[in-house]
Amino acid sequence: MTDSPPVRTDAPEREIAELTRLVREFSTERDWQQFHDPKSVILALVGEVGELAELFQWVPAATAVEAFAAPERRARAAEEMADVLVYLVCLADVLGVDLGAAARAKLADSHRRFAADEVRGRAPEKR
Repeated sequence: MTDSPPVRTDAPEREIAELTRLVREFSTERDWQQFHDPKSVILALVGEVGELAELFQWVPAATAVEAFAAPERRARAAEEMADVLVYLVCLADVLGVDLGAAARAKLADSHRRFAADEVRGRAPEKR
């Protein structure tokens, strides 16, 4: 089994670019860019992550996947994940970060730092 990063395709890049365009367009139509400084967007992002975490707060870890297989719970989780994604895309846009490139670089680094043959089946220590 190889430990190389997945082959790059441009389809995900186009998807991220399209989401970025849609988020920017939504904000522009409402004249909200004036509120989208990095600190404010990060605070909104953290708030949305908190709302997602709240859904899982008292759900036992061993039953979380099963609990969120229920359509209404899955839909609520999806809503909060979408909010997180929208604010993350907005933050990347504000800061001029290419999320696709950043994610690929991070995964490549993780492949290097956490070789599958060395960490398979156990949580790696931070290094």
